Amino acid sequence: MLTKIQKWGNSQGLRLAKNLLADAQLDVGDEVDISVKDGIMVIAPAKRIRGRHKLNDLVARIPKSYQPGEVDWGEPVGKEAW
Repeated sequence: MLTKIQKWGNSQGLRLAKNLLADAQLDVGDEVDISVKDGIMVIAPAKRIRGRHKLNDLVARIPKSYQPGEVDWGEPVGKEAW
């Protein structure tokens, strides 16, 4: 895929095609690590956030004695319906 480095404000950036990001399993907002090796720019995921934890594993770590309580958020300040 060919693309151009473009100026956006005081920064420069690259537009990446959606299918290219999908192939790399990246999405908008994901952090990436950019390095240069032998004059070649390498872009790699910084860390995997999505899929790192399974809900069942997280729920299993909740102590059996845990008793959730109510939280008082104070009086309504807008048009909240209570």
